[in-house]
Amino acid sequence: MTENLWPDGVTVSDATAIATRMTDALIERLLAAPTGLEARVYEAMRYSALAPGKRLRPLLVLAAARLFGVARRSALQVAAAVEMVHAYSLIHDDLPAMDDSDLRRGRPTCHKRFDEATAILAGDGLLTMAFEVLAHPDTHGDPAVRCELVAALASAAGSAGMVGGQMIDLIAERQALDIAAITRLQRMKTGALIAFSCEAGGILGKAVGDLRTTLRGYAHDLGLAFQIADDLLDVEGDAAETGKPVGADVAAGKATFVSILGASRARAQAELLVDQAVAHLDLFEERAELLRQVARFVINRRT
Repeated sequence: MTENLWPDGVTVSDATAIATRMTDALIERLLAAPTGLEARVYEAMRYSALAPGKRLRPLLVLAAARLFGVARRSALQVAAAVEMVHAYSLIHDDLPAMDDSDLRRGRPTCHKRFDEATAILAGDGLLTMAFEVLAHPDTHGDPAVRCELVAALASAAGSAGMVGGQMIDLIAERQALDIAAITRLQRMKTGALIAFSCEAGGILGKAVGDLRTTLRGYAHDLGLAFQIADDLLDVEGDAAETGKPVGADVAAGKATFVSILGASRARAQAELLVDQAVAHLDLFEERAELLRQVARFVINRRT
């Protein structure tokens, strides 16, 4: 059961280390390279999916699943699938046609380490494998639950979620956006996958009604707080700490929460969102303490 992943009262740091170790071990097994010429794309997929990182989304999956006593194997399958989709999005986001970044997670981006065509294929491979993982019986014994997970992740990753958000992000480079548009952009590009990560625990646990609504509200506020923290790091962070270039949004002339609100107001807004996210969890009482800690960690991180 997921409750055996870590003891009660575990710190965010320790829970993250456990989530990272177990999720990465499964991804490594799922991405075992074949012996044929296609092995190169597996190498690129592994390079990106197993790169050092926060593993926030797998942690959210596992912490939310723990609330409902979901089996460890089921929760880890979803955690791996979410991290694959996240890694795919970073590969494509870094491409010359998108943000044209050379550095990600402290290492050369996938298209710099390999080549642009291989990076595109690696992203495609990770995205499609994520759905293969969700559809596998190891994810859940009930086919209806697996179907709901597939549909929910497709919505979060597709044109109504991450893809649509990325389109708006590209438009933001040449068209001024107001705060409402920026909020919508980030809810789609960043928040949608974070929301799925939280709600997946409820789907696996067949939660209904207020329990699902509570997780959705928490995820909604957490996702926006996370993005504001990212915007602050782009202005105030250090590339050596963040593992990626800083100042990119300013250089591209993009409107962000920080450029519109200013750093102090943006930070205050992030803190308000975290307070709201934490308040959503009252229904779960002390069982949701780790999720509360995660929300506070999100706006205090340096990477």
